[in-house]
Amino acid sequence: MTRALIGTKVGMTRWFMEDGTNVPVTVLEVGPCVVTQVKTTETDGYDAVQLGHGDVKARRSTMPVIGHDHRAGSGPLRTHREIRGETDAALGDTLDVSIFEDAKFVDVLGTSKGKGFQGGMKRHNFRGLEASHGVKRRHRSPGSINGHATNLGTGPKIKKGKRMAGHMGHVSVTSRSMPVVSIDADRNLIMVQGTVPGPVGGSVLVRDAVRLNKQKAKVAKAG
Repeated sequence: MTRALIGTKVGMTRWFMEDGTNVPVTVLEVGPCVVTQVKTTETDGYDAVQLGHGDVKARRSTMPVIGHDHRAGSGPLRTHREIRGETDAALGDTLDVSIFEDAKFVDVLGTSKGKGFQGGMKRHNFRGLEASHGVKRRHRSPGSINGHATNLGTGPKIKKGKRMAGHMGHVSVTSRSMPVVSIDADRNLIMVQGTVPGPVGGSVLVRDAVRLNKQKAKVAKAG
């Protein structure tokens, strides 16, 4: 099974390397996570493990979740995520950041900041209309959409995927192959080089990097 833990984004800072250079790092507090369910091919049709993280008051949870987590010997947990693959973990086991002690690169999955309803220029980087003499005062307009008013003869409606104004942000984003700079097992902290999607305090999932380029693959293999 791919190693993975649920955590929260603490914030960003700088980290001084041995040669004196400093790199921007994001501090993540991951784990401890409780194994709240183990799925197998015989019982569920596939192999997976469900992790729970973050204590929550019972009055802010639901009876099904409280009962589900109680089977794992835990109180109600705030966040649950499922990781596919076979595992040796048992129901009720606790996993902490020490499982990433030898990891060189990780993927961090988070939810980007929501930006509400935005226009075409901010949402899709349109250049807008000309601002010269004689142009109407609608310079941030996306322009004509008449050419895409039909969708392969299916009727007079906007073609699917047409880039227009709409809701921006608050989507799942994965930062891939982030170098692991340091791990603080005592405080369940992991420092990764680069930026992580989402606000401070946002929930993230840290897992083994699933795709490395040639240079990073060589570093990971060297250990």
